[in-house]
Amino acid sequence: MHLQQRINLLVELGKYMSSDDEAWAAAKKRASQENSWFIPEFIDLAMKNIVNEFLQEEKLTAWVRKYNLPQENNSMKNVGLVMAGNIPLVGFHDFLCIFISGNTQTIKASSKDIVLIKHLAEKLFSLDESTRALISFSEMLKGCDAYIATGSNNSARYFEYYFSKYPNIIRRNRTSVAVLRGNEAKEDLERLADDVYLYFGLGCRNVTKIYVPEQYDFIPLLDAFNKYNYLSDNHKYKNNYDYQLALLILNKKYYMSNESVLLSESSSYFSPISVLHYEYYKNTENVLEELKNSEEIQCVSGLGFAPGNAQRPGLEDYADGVDTMKFLQEL
Repeated sequence: MHLQQRINLLVELGKYMSSDDEAWAAAKKRASQENSWFIPEFIDLAMKNIVNEFLQEEKLTAWVRKYNLPQENNSMKNVGLVMAGNIPLVGFHDFLCIFISGNTQTIKASSKDIVLIKHLAEKLFSLDESTRALISFSEMLKGCDAYIATGSNNSARYFEYYFSKYPNIIRRNRTSVAVLRGNEAKEDLERLADDVYLYFGLGCRNVTKIYVPEQYDFIPLLDAFNKYNYLSDNHKYKNNYDYQLALLILNKKYYMSNESVLLSESSSYFSPISVLHYEYYKNTENVLEELKNSEEIQCVSGLGFAPGNAQRPGLEDYADGVDTMKFLQEL
């Protein structure tokens, strides 16, 4: 299959994902039923971002041109792909990279997010039967030429053990933070709320901690965050909020809150669902230097960075800063 054929198929897949096709609507509904974190709003948001940022012909063409991909891959490799399942279609970028590079892939999809990716693979098969030889699914990944695996810090240790003899990309826990000046406009704080709340904060690109100057006024921030108070109607999210609130009260720890988030001072980048950590800073350069050198940070929002864009990565926004396409080219 030629490179241009693969691009054309991905563009057609994007059109399908944007359509009101009954089969696609049924797949999205089933994915939401099987994982209650995948509410319809967030499935549609993930789908929209993938279509707009990944599956536009001009963007795909410009992206692949940078890698000088040949029209035909005459040395195809089989890549084992272990997908995460924290947010809808979180593994789609890896799926796309392997497909566009002309390699084959064997996918171990997460049980939390298996419906959507399998449905989209079947759609590709229906668009061009020859794609069936390029994509397969398996519960066990054996005999692959290379591996791309995303999981927790704990599972990453197992991945490193099993895949160490092969070319690999192993991804661990990461999260995102924001650095605020204290003079942000209401619109900036509302966009920051998107970075915090979308997908219930479960993504590695979700902001789980903010750095604020001393004497920072949190009231405008909490007011701006009220736009997501409706998430407290979700029983799983509300259960987490109530549990974390109880812990803060029992431990007599100071906190601030609106109806949907708990602000708690902490040095940790990672925060539980419904909790946003904060830390005061004196020198912005020191904070940015610390974040630049941390292997736990996926992206930074706020100071010098446009808030609200964390959950809209582009084709070149590679997870953990590892160029997946370059890795595939060098196999």
